[in-house]
Amino acid sequence: MKRRDFIQSTALAGGGLFTIGSIEGCINPPTSRIGEENKKNYPGFEFDEITIPFLQSRMISREFTSRKIVELYLDRIKEIDSDGPGLNSILQLNPDAISIAENLDKERHTGKVRGPLHGIPVLLKGNIDTADKMFTNAGATALAHSVAKKNAFLVQQLINAGAVILGKTNLSEWANFRSTRSSSGWSSVVGQTRNPYIIDRSPCGSSSGSGVAVSANFCTVAIGTETDGSIVCPSSINGIVGIKPTVGLVSRSGIIPISHTCDTAGPMARTVTDAGILLGAITGRDKADRSMNNIPEGAVYQDYTQFLDLNGLVGSRIGIARSFFNLNEAVDRIIENAINLMKKNGAVFIELTDYKVPEDVNNAQWLVLLYEFKAGVNNYLASLSADNHIKSLKDIIEFNKANALTAMPFFGQEIFELAEKKAGLDSKEYLDALDLMKRMAGPDGIGKMINDKNLDAIIAPTGGPAWTIDLINGDHFTGGSSTPAAMSGYPSITVPAGFVHGLPVGISFFGKAFSEPKLIKIAYAFEQVSKARRKPEFIPTLDMSLNHGG
Repeated sequence: MKRRDFIQSTALAGGGLFTIGSIEGCINPPTSRIGEENKKNYPGFEFDEITIPFLQSRMISREFTSRKIVELYLDRIKEIDSDGPGLNSILQLNPDAISIAENLDKERHTGKVRGPLHGIPVLLKGNIDTADKMFTNAGATALAHSVAKKNAFLVQQLINAGAVILGKTNLSEWANFRSTRSSSGWSSVVGQTRNPYIIDRSPCGSSSGSGVAVSANFCTVAIGTETDGSIVCPSSINGIVGIKPTVGLVSRSGIIPISHTCDTAGPMARTVTDAGILLGAITGRDKADRSMNNIPEGAVYQDYTQFLDLNGLVGSRIGIARSFFNLNEAVDRIIENAINLMKKNGAVFIELTDYKVPEDVNNAQWLVLLYEFKAGVNNYLASLSADNHIKSLKDIIEFNKANALTAMPFFGQEIFELAEKKAGLDSKEYLDALDLMKRMAGPDGIGKMINDKNLDAIIAPTGGPAWTIDLINGDHFTGGSSTPAAMSGYPSITVPAGFVHGLPVGISFFGKAFSEPKLIKIAYAFEQVSKARRKPEFIPTLDMSLNHGG
């Protein structure tokens, strides 16, 4: 199976139609054009679109406590996620969340505030270890009741920062690395997550639940993970900000792996400010993660909000990766409008007509993922407690076969079976593929383009609007731009850019390794002049008899 075939089955982007209008019309079209009769009216939520700084100001003034904030979010989750339209974004809630919040309130009252996340509820993707009363199962029936021995490194960082771990979010089972015909946001543990803008549309994956929960205001911020597209695609499709950090900036210890070369965790938030706050809390050197062994001095920050700059577009040199355009004319118009808006605010753009990922490099990535998944998941499973009977990828394959009605009711596990056939990480096939992928995507790819053109960042459409959920045939979409940053291990940020028939579309900014400060500066400035984010309205389906406009 070629890498291109894999990309066509792991939910990177979608397609749709768009009505041309002004930049203001593209970014904030009147919601009445969606069709009032198609909306469901849910009571207004006190914390709709609330940010971390706002919540902190209210806790400082004692208008709110962390406990009250947690309780309000839990009520909202029950009203909209469990009941109501049933978005199904939550895998499990933390039964100790309220007591944790109470303890943090006590600390605050004694004058101890750990930082900007003190008392703030955070949701975690369901493949991240927590040593508490929650399970870590990647949405898979085979690990449904798996209990981690200790917190993932980033989870401990969040706890140390005073965050309240509110719960875990649903995901594309095994982070979308089980079948070529999977449905993004579906897991055999809790079923299908749904898009909050139009409910019968995909949330993309694999960090589906995190994207939906943030967008639907079930939390302030969440953590997602990405191998290729799994933070930026659900962020784009759910109308939020997503940061895929440089591999090595955030520890992967305690995260169920796919690829130690490409995997990373990162923030998902409604604003660049909140994403920057969360990123600073989860950075830190972890000796158990070998990707952190060679981090350059001064490349890691605990405060990324220092790079928020309203004038961040002024003088910025940005390359336009044209090879990721022409997949959807509606999306292209949105991105062209965004480019024009950034030009008006001082950015300089350079056309990159020859920038693309060669087919042999795509194929190399596919091989790398197969080899590294087998090695990584075997190591992870072997580290679990003795009472866990799943100890290897082979065990998972056999469990799924024996429990096919519950574990595989809609699609199979052919990716697992391909990975199981691979040899060890000393294989020449693997080593050659790894060298080609990293070299061509990084130093001879993004790195070379940025150096040759003296760029601060490269932009492209993150992907298209959400497609209809199809559990029988799987995902269907047109493409996305996540692969260069994924292969190279370089950072990317997606920010809301506009809407196609009421469905969000994002724009991606990517750059060289550890260029997060520069990308955050540019992304924040664009966010502030575009104001493209708007909250979802939980519309059941698209009424094709209407002209929905932007």
